[in-house]
Amino acid sequence: MTDKLQPLREQIDAIDAQILDLLSRRGKVAQEVGHVKAETNAPVFRPEREAQVLRKVADNNPGPLKDKDVQTIFREIMSSCRALEKRVTVAYLGPTGTFSEQAVFQHFGSAVEGLPCVSIDEVFRATEAGTADYGVVPVENSSEGAINRTLDLMLGTTAIISGEVSIPVHHSLMSKTGSMDGVTVVCAHSQALAQCQAWLNLHHPNVERRAVASNAEAAVLASQDPTVAAIASEMAGEQYKLGVVQAHIQDDPHNRTRFAVIGCQAAGPSGQDRTSLVLAVPNKAGAVYNLLAPLSRHGVSMTRFESRPARIGTWEYYFYVDVEGHHQDVQVARALDELKANAAFFKVLGSYPVGL
Repeated sequence: MTDKLQPLREQIDAIDAQILDLLSRRGKVAQEVGHVKAETNAPVFRPEREAQVLRKVADNNPGPLKDKDVQTIFREIMSSCRALEKRVTVAYLGPTGTFSEQAVFQHFGSAVEGLPCVSIDEVFRATEAGTADYGVVPVENSSEGAINRTLDLMLGTTAIISGEVSIPVHHSLMSKTGSMDGVTVVCAHSQALAQCQAWLNLHHPNVERRAVASNAEAAVLASQDPTVAAIASEMAGEQYKLGVVQAHIQDDPHNRTRFAVIGCQAAGPSGQDRTSLVLAVPNKAGAVYNLLAPLSRHGVSMTRFESRPARIGTWEYYFYVDVEGHHQDVQVARALDELKANAAFFKVLGSYPVGL
């Protein structure tokens, strides 16, 4: 066996040496790019450029590695090379071990400086103040729908959406001992409690459920108190040394959460983009239909339509709309011009590459 493996290992060693040499060369070119960007005050992170690179990698992948695995490798290469120019800071709902942190790494790679925040409001504040270069905030869950606090904050923020990332959300029930013996309360974010409601009703109907700021905070509480169990990711469980009582307790096995990447830098067209808007209409018959008609006339597909109360006591609403395409695309630009002319309120939250 050793005789057969040895020449193969030698081939791998030789290939690894070539890969290392190419990575070094790529890093040096990235440093030169950084110098040019510094001279022109250009942003270090260009979401449309990185999206194009990752799509091209998948299109040109000859195998046998899967497209998503090759993209993960290249995302980390770009992240490390980007850090040679500047290590970007990304705010997210903390503490460490949340799905928001996972979304940060999935979008930016691991060569970033994470800034955990105590609330979604703080993520927006850190990004708007420049304490963080970018923020990552949850927008919607496939089981429970929109994250209302994020939508409300989008209305008044000066930040721009420059990207999106969708991750599978697998919840585990965990405790300090790895069992439910002596546990009197289950803690989690309100969304996680809702996403696991049927399982909890079936298996632990009499245990108190308590909403906290994040699943990772629940993991912290469980690590400190044997009477507390947490619903969180297994990554959080490892971080805070918890034992798994039961894995994958979410009611929907295909549960996913979509996150928005916010910052002060707008994304250019990448070829496969999405534009997010907030609209309001006068309170009269047919107003919503007439408002959205330009999308149909110009062949622009609407992929999301969400309403939120205006909170001014008159039963008026803001409408959150996602459409296919970038606001600079000709057809989208024409449709948006008509929308703006007909709307009582109109705001483009951002155009950005569709998540991989």
